[in-house]
Amino acid sequence: MFITRESDYAMRVVRALIGETRLSVSDICEREAITAPFAYKILKKLQNAGIVKGYRGVHGGYALKKDPAELTLYDIYTAIDSDMSIIECLNGRCECTRNGQDGIPCYAHDELKDIQNELWAMLRRKSMEDLFGKDKQ
Repeated sequence: MFITRESDYAMRVVRALIGETRLSVSDICEREAITAPFAYKILKKLQNAGIVKGYRGVHGGYALKKDPAELTLYDIYTAIDSDMSIIECLNGRCECTRNGQDGIPCYAHDELKDIQNELWAMLRRKSMEDLFGKDKQ
């Protein structure tokens, strides 16, 4: 797993929305240097995850649906890329053919699982308010 450009831009979209009642897509794009088609794709995923709310009409736009104090990088990244595994055999959809083969566990598998869990914990450690709330004051 690498943090994709789309995931990085999703964090930037959320950053733009912190402290705002509503922003248009063009305002978000201007603030965060994101193209509109990419922003719409990201906003759709964030909306499906319940992180943002979309408003239609002349005064439409997007706003945060979740409190920035309860929203982490992990929440944003998994909304965009549901597979946050560092290697394929840890994603839950793949059976590791080497782990347990001939009754021998794969010690690398266990170590990488621990590393993945630590990474996830680090991404959950601080809220978006912790990271960016000061910028909006």
